[in-house]
Amino acid sequence: MPNHVHLVVDIWKTPLSLLLNRWKGRSAHDLNRMLGREGKFWEKEGFDTYVRDAEHLRRAIRYTENNPMKAGLVHDAKLWKWSSARFRNEYSQLTCKEQ
Repeated sequence: MPNHVHLVVDIWKTPLSLLLNRWKGRSAHDLNRMLGREGKFWEKEGFDTYVRDAEHLRRAIRYTENNPMKAGLVHDAKLWKWSSARFRNEYSQLTCKEQ
């Protein structure tokens, strides 16, 4: 997405707030360098949802995969370079991850 990020992550030991801080800090540094700019990159706000069960997880993943298509950035979710949708087979099952 050009102005935000959707992630579905499984949290183990590291708190989500720390993970987000690290991801935002590193990506802001790298993106500012790529864009030749300095300063604040990400907004402070964030939104998270606790996934309650397998069905909720399935819906969250599908929402995340389909978001670039819904935004009109691609006509097929599998075409979004940063999406797990590109790893789905003809039965819509996730297959192996990119090496």
